[in-house]
Amino acid sequence: MSTLSCHVLDTSRGQPATHIPVQLLRFGEADCLAEGLTNADGRFSFASLELEAGRYCLRFVTEDYCQQHFGQCFFPQAEVVFISESSQPHYHIPLLLSGFSYSTYRGS
Repeated sequence: MSTLSCHVLDTSRGQPATHIPVQLLRFGEADCLAEGLTNADGRFSFASLELEAGRYCLRFVTEDYCQQHFGQCFFPQAEVVFISESSQPHYHIPLLLSGFSYSTYRGS
């Protein structure tokens, strides 16, 4: 079993992206396993969740944030699909967000 956390950074402002809804789903399924909002540091931890091995989708609902901070929205949500392996104790997935782009990587 693994744990999961994430972090959203607004790269155009050089600041954490706060109050972004984050949802975790099994890849290809519609039911949300867990959800929350990024905090003042742009972070959210799925503290009470332990990931089994498998494929997951981490969905960042960015529309309201983009409207508020960029005055428009091109990507209303960003989804990161990843594979959890039972041998890994923790996954951290950062999202780097700006008005017309986003990127991600496997954090530590």
